[in-house]
Amino acid sequence: MNEGDIIIDEDEALKQFLPKGFGKQIKEANVAAQIERTKRAAPEPAAIASGSHSSGEGNSQDSDDDSDEDDEFPVSHELVLKTHERAITTLTVDPSGSRLITGSTDCTIKLHDFASMTPTTLRAFKSVDPTAAKASANSETHPVHLVEFNPISPAQILVISATPQAKILSRDGEILTEFVKGDMYLRDMHNTKGHISEITTGTWHPTNKNLCVTAGTDSTLRIWDVNLKREQRDVIVHKSRIAGSAGRTRMTAVVWGSPVQGGANLLVGAALDGSLVMWSGDGPYARPAAEIRDAHKKNTWTGGIDISSDGRSVVTRGGDDTIKLWDTRKFKQAISVVEHASTSGQYTTSNIRFSPNASSILTGSQSGHLHILNPATLKPELVTPVTPGSPLITVLWHEKLNQILTGSANAETHVLYNPNTSSRGAAMVMSKAPKRRHIDDDPTLTTDLSQGLSGDSIVNPNGLLTSTNQGSTSFAARHPNVGLTASGRSRDPRRPHIPMTTPFAKSQPDEKHIKDYIPLSSMRDEDPREALLKYADKAKDDPLFTNAWAHTQPKTIYAELSDEEEEDEGPEKKRVKQR
Repeated sequence: MNEGDIIIDEDEALKQFLPKGFGKQIKEANVAAQIERTKRAAPEPAAIASGSHSSGEGNSQDSDDDSDEDDEFPVSHELVLKTHERAITTLTVDPSGSRLITGSTDCTIKLHDFASMTPTTLRAFKSVDPTAAKASANSETHPVHLVEFNPISPAQILVISATPQAKILSRDGEILTEFVKGDMYLRDMHNTKGHISEITTGTWHPTNKNLCVTAGTDSTLRIWDVNLKREQRDVIVHKSRIAGSAGRTRMTAVVWGSPVQGGANLLVGAALDGSLVMWSGDGPYARPAAEIRDAHKKNTWTGGIDISSDGRSVVTRGGDDTIKLWDTRKFKQAISVVEHASTSGQYTTSNIRFSPNASSILTGSQSGHLHILNPATLKPELVTPVTPGSPLITVLWHEKLNQILTGSANAETHVLYNPNTSSRGAAMVMSKAPKRRHIDDDPTLTTDLSQGLSGDSIVNPNGLLTSTNQGSTSFAARHPNVGLTASGRSRDPRRPHIPMTTPFAKSQPDEKHIKDYIPLSSMRDEDPREALLKYADKAKDDPLFTNAWAHTQPKTIYAELSDEEEEDEGPEKKRVKQR
């Protein structure tokens, strides 16, 4: 270094301020940091019924098993979606894994697209009320029981609300088909063309894209063709054998399975009387192939049922706080039974699912934990908290995404994934760069144009802000009726009553305005008889309508009566009836 050189100290603040380069800058995201922020706490290891290893070799073996479990179950990271206002009762993902649809007790279904979401824009792109007839009409709304993509034709979605009519929606939420409602005055359910009371659940045919089945509280299962909405294709009437039920009960769950390796389809349904009934999936449906009358305790809601991919096992989650495993080849008694607290008393759609390869069984719990069970013994292999303190209602393990989706009573949808084994879905969302903040990111400041605009939502830029288009901050403005009687008077005697004055209703009308601007208003204070007699002489002297017959009209001649005749004239006396 020469003596004339000038030494300048490095200023970190200045380096941060100056641009690092010129031209268009590529926005890069720290994907590893984003994914790390979604990492969950270590899941609780399930209790092992058999003894534990005490040696060092055994401890090392246990640690290896734990790492294998982490890779086997995609639960290391999670993505949380908060798009509903009430408990989430059902969810479904299309076979490609690109679109997620959730249903809730807030009577709406939300459509989510993983490709359009970023870490800062986790929201639904559309909200649909499947029971609303018109957006402007005050129609009834009902909770959503089931939303399910057609596994063969993802352009169709089966939507079941708490109504007697199921609907088929398009991929974008448009109504394609609405099945007919049956005649409630017919006693024989074979003669009705549809359900006569609320539908509880349903599912698609595993191999035929045009068929689906619905289960109702009218003790029937009805098989529908999506191309024929005016009448069901087949009806299955389940006759209950409980005394006093008149042969009717409520169908609570149904599953339609087909073995992957080939074979006959199976249709299995559960009822409120505790029975579990199995039919041949392709018919005939006149008599069940097998029936278990006391599968679960009667008058308890069996909301969860599923069939394995090989078609050999059926698992049910009953309202009697039990989970039971059944063999379809020996459909008489349960293979395994475990105690598990039920949530179907409050949330009837609490389900239980097999994993895609039938190597595990998934279900939620009252405490908000996700339970992954062994399909042979029903013992827990993994128990991990998802929404502690809030019941976990619905679960789903998507095969292509290798991600577990859950819906809870606190209106949260959790997508559990593993960045090493999961593909697309939540892993794709967290690998994107965060979107720059925009005013549209706040849902309270945006309007869904599909629902239309109300008059209160229109703001005049040049006008004064009123209480209808600006946020009311005071308590009196937000609660205008507090402190007033039913007639609108103040409860405080010191405050005078101000009469309501509007252009259409005034407490004291303006008489001058009425007299000047309202036609014929002066006739209110005039005697109608006197007003007509004023024109009597004018009508006699100058007749307007009978003037043409003035010369030819004959003169009226009246009979002349004497004074005595006038006195005697009167009503004749009644004749006395002769007996």
